[in-house]
Amino acid sequence: MEFKGAMGGIYRLTEWITRLAATNLLWAICSSPFLFFLFMKLLVMQQNLANESLQMNWAIAIVAPLTLFPATSALFTVVRKWNMGDTDVPIFRTFFVGYKENYKQSLIGGVFYTLLFAIMYLDYTVYMTQFKNMQLVGIIMLVLLLLLFVSLFNFFSMVVHYHMSIGMIIKNAVLLTLIRPFRVFSTLLGSGLLFYIGFRYPVLFIFFIISIVAWFAFFNFYATFNKMQEQMEKMQLKKEEEEAAQAAQAAEQAGESVETIETAEPSEIKPSDEKQDNIQK
Repeated sequence: MEFKGAMGGIYRLTEWITRLAATNLLWAICSSPFLFFLFMKLLVMQQNLANESLQMNWAIAIVAPLTLFPATSALFTVVRKWNMGDTDVPIFRTFFVGYKENYKQSLIGGVFYTLLFAIMYLDYTVYMTQFKNMQLVGIIMLVLLLLLFVSLFNFFSMVVHYHMSIGMIIKNAVLLTLIRPFRVFSTLLGSGLLFYIGFRYPVLFIFFIISIVAWFAFFNFYATFNKMQEQMEKMQLKKEEEEAAQAAQAAEQAGESVETIETAEPSEIKPSDEKQDNIQK
């Protein structure tokens, strides 16, 4: 039964609330080890416990590739379907199919990103706290950290959208982040706004924030993908038109040469004087 008017709008709104909440909860459950250690990290930071904070860092780095990255890939599997128009997709089944299919690539990519984040964050901390005269380097590292964070969205989008090797996915995720700055900043600003709202109302992290961020990130990626596809198709069409024009020009020139040969008058051949004399006789 399809509702119309105000009732139809309310029904569709409740549908989307249910979809976002269900997907967000599945992500939170599958990422629960990472979220647990992250919560503990925040607690020990408030109490200024340096050793415990370092231990939490190690725990987060270990469980992130094993839990957070596969769960986020599964989340992107669902929001990909939504962005491509399949809004009635079964959420539970789609989520865990994506979790299983993309687990290996997510794990390898998670190890790479976790190591890179750890190294860059350590460099940022050292330059900002230990070397006061080199804080510019620390600021540069912070910018690179933000770019790396945004490239994560492209990474997850490519994992669920393409059949590529993990090396190609990571490479293209970083390149796409660098060559599409508008999309980078819009994704970054949108995610920042949503996280700000989430920090004001933490309960939203459990039900909505992460799934909305994932939907917005894939929306930006898919728009970029479609635009690049259109540009490639235009370039291919232009190339085919140029090749066809060159072929037509070559055929026209060849036709003119044949026509010239066919219409040319043969030269007169006069018999020699001796033969003419013989003919007269």
